[in-house]
Amino acid sequence: MNANDKHNDGHAPTLEDHFVTRRHFLRQTGLGFGALSFAAMFGENLFSTASAAENATILPRSPHFPAKAKHVVHIFAQGAPSHVDTFDPKPMLDKYDGKTLPGMDGVAMASPFKFEKKGKSGIEVSEVFPKLGEMVDDLCVVRSCYTDIPAHEVATVFMNTGSTRLVRPSLGSWVLYGLGTENQNMPGYVSLRPGGPPPGGSSNWQSAFLPGVFQGVSINTKVTSVDALIENIRNKYTTLDEQRRQLDLVHKLNEIHSQNLQKDAALEARLESYEMAFKMQTEATDAFDITKETAAVRDAYGRTGQGNQLLVARRLIERGVRFVQVWAGGWDHHQDIEDRLPERAKEIDQPLAAFIADLKQRNLFDSTLVIWGGEFGRKPVKDRNGNDNPGRDHNAKAFTTILAGAGVKRGVVHGSTDEFGNAAVADKVHVHDLHATILALLGFDHTKLTYRYNGRDFRLTDVAGNVIKPILA
Repeated sequence: MNANDKHNDGHAPTLEDHFVTRRHFLRQTGLGFGALSFAAMFGENLFSTASAAENATILPRSPHFPAKAKHVVHIFAQGAPSHVDTFDPKPMLDKYDGKTLPGMDGVAMASPFKFEKKGKSGIEVSEVFPKLGEMVDDLCVVRSCYTDIPAHEVATVFMNTGSTRLVRPSLGSWVLYGLGTENQNMPGYVSLRPGGPPPGGSSNWQSAFLPGVFQGVSINTKVTSVDALIENIRNKYTTLDEQRRQLDLVHKLNEIHSQNLQKDAALEARLESYEMAFKMQTEATDAFDITKETAAVRDAYGRTGQGNQLLVARRLIERGVRFVQVWAGGWDHHQDIEDRLPERAKEIDQPLAAFIADLKQRNLFDSTLVIWGGEFGRKPVKDRNGNDNPGRDHNAKAFTTILAGAGVKRGVVHGSTDEFGNAAVADKVHVHDLHATILALLGFDHTKLTYRYNGRDFRLTDVAGNVIKPILA
């Protein structure tokens, strides 16, 4: 090596040089000495990223305290089921049918469906749920839920993220952030949706400011074959070893970008999705293949779109997936409720009853929290836009949510609405309270499960939320 080579060796261009901007250069040179002085005051670990790296992993972690629930299956009845026609009977509506109700616009509408006491608990359930009614002794019926805004998109995102305005991490992302997951070759959080995006779209399963590794993986279950269900799950042109090399290079480039320019949350989320897709090529193809189930099991679930979703959900939690969201929409009944509600209820009645029975048979019920409910409820009066077969309008002041499984009392009713079902009045449960209770069932103090972002500690329940202690087993 001659003198010139030795002199130029330290100035040879590197990959990192392409990520240096003028602003970055000025920051390094003009503010460098001040930063050194600042670091000296607070110690060498001031800018350590160890905690950040630890928080950005889906490896299993222990909760704040021991808990029975290890998995969550949230069956989201998007569209807002009418509570007074399903799980909250109101005989007074029969008395006032067609008459003006005190303090309300419109005339009362009696439920066209009969309610019957079911099981040893004697909980009244609508005739539209014959199969689920047989399982009522395993259910906790929360009749006093309420929310903030009776608009589908806002209330849907609120139920899934705890926020009506700002972009916040979803419930599943918080659960995954707190607990991690048991299977590193599968997503820890899966959202199963039958068709196009729901109101609010990906906001319902996003990780927002949490690291991208905690976002949900959305699967369109409208198709049936595994290759179509998880589009492009297999790479037909590149071997697994070559894919691994490509991903490692992309991760290295992203690390350089983060160190020399800035950390980009959207880019990080995209790379994590690529990483998970790579891992899923082997194990996910098996998890989503319901043809491997026996004919008896598939018959029990009903061999319908909703039944297939719940069967996939069971197969996912069997493989260690932490949080599964099952979209079961179609409950927006402004008219023709007498005809349309039974049709919609039939689509979920047998599959959900079979799902609960299957969990019990496989010893998964005691470790799985099952949730069913919508984003708000329905009014006790006829919708003004109705015809000879009317429906009900939106109601943010009252709705019912069903809980079952790990850590929840069985065969009980919590809270109540007024005599007409217009508003929750006793033991009221806000969406934040529901979220706080879900986290408590998983072993978390909701006030302490936080993530620091933009100089503030954020949490799922914002600055509210109380655990519904009477329903805890």
